[in-house]
Amino acid sequence: MKRRNFIKSTAAVSLLFRPSILLSQSFDLIIRSGRVIDPSLNLDIIADVGVTGGRISAISSEIDVTAEQEIDALDKIVVPGLLDIHAHYAQDSEGPHICLSDGVTGWVDAGSAGADNVDEIIAVARSAPQEARILLNIGRKGVISEGDTADMSLANVEVAKAAIARNLDYIVGVKARMTEGVTANDLVVIRRAQEVASYFNLPLMIHMGQSSSPMATLVAELKPGDVVTHMYAPPPNAIIDDNGEIFPKILEARRRGIWFDVANGRVDHLRWNTFDAIMGTGFWPDTISTDGFSTSRSAPGVRNYPNIMSKFLNFGMNLNAVVAASTMNPSRIFPFLRDKGTLNIGAPADIAILELRRGNFDFIDNYENVRPGTMRLFPFETILDGKIAPRV
Repeated sequence: MKRRNFIKSTAAVSLLFRPSILLSQSFDLIIRSGRVIDPSLNLDIIADVGVTGGRISAISSEIDVTAEQEIDALDKIVVPGLLDIHAHYAQDSEGPHICLSDGVTGWVDAGSAGADNVDEIIAVARSAPQEARILLNIGRKGVISEGDTADMSLANVEVAKAAIARNLDYIVGVKARMTEGVTANDLVVIRRAQEVASYFNLPLMIHMGQSSSPMATLVAELKPGDVVTHMYAPPPNAIIDDNGEIFPKILEARRRGIWFDVANGRVDHLRWNTFDAIMGTGFWPDTISTDGFSTSRSAPGVRNYPNIMSKFLNFGMNLNAVVAASTMNPSRIFPFLRDKGTLNIGAPADIAILELRRGNFDFIDNYENVRPGTMRLFPFETILDGKIAPRV
């Protein structure tokens, strides 16, 4: 860390947490000597983190008391819990526990289910150990192999509205999957999905990359707060032109408040040459997400959330920017995440402790192209509501 930034962070900690106060406190948990990175607080410092009653209660260069539980985080990275806004962990009961073990303390299921099968997906989200919500697929059967709305009768506005009205506590947005099979009707699908989302003042997330219409046309249908996911999908309908430049309509969309999300996934969504071209323009992701399932650990291109973070750490972004895209930024998109993505005093003690290893690592895109890197993040411990989560 640059000396100037270290002094700035140290000064902030010293002003917030006086030693006399710390000596009088008791803690349920202390995380010792980690590199604490929190973009929401502009912190990057070696410090102790104290937890009391399930909430962050202190950050200090040294907490001179003991706690019931302590974690030695020397040479580890301590960040707010990771927030995955495009996942499919609700497809079975194991998914939420697996991703929690990997550092994910909040997630959104991105359209696994439509109006006809939303109840079973919501049941998994309700029973998840961490905060979880869902996006309703505008296709009433959810994700289907021939294309969620290849049959346009499945994109039923009134049925979708009724499903959301019954589940306003758990449905936080609408998903339109512009995938193969949804060809000439992709604009109609987006407009129907937007009609539903706007009726409830919810964000719309659109899957891109396999559409019939160009992205410059599709983003014109989006409103501030909506999300474009799979942003690194290759041509023909990418967010870059044949010269590797971001389309002006894409730049305009970001300026008017559209979010751009990674959603790494297993197929079709990320190819290294397209990734390089987009990153080379400086058009970095707002949010990093996995498009992950409970089985993603066996998928070499996905593995877990920290592995996806590592792709960006090796190939374009610094560690603080990667952490921001994994914590602070996603917390701004969905209201149920607003008190997360931060280590601010009084915030829920949802914390990911990561290990940054240096060596030789292979990173794989969705087309089996392998790229070597020298750094990889691994999950070490997860703290949820102030308690150490079990490892799965």
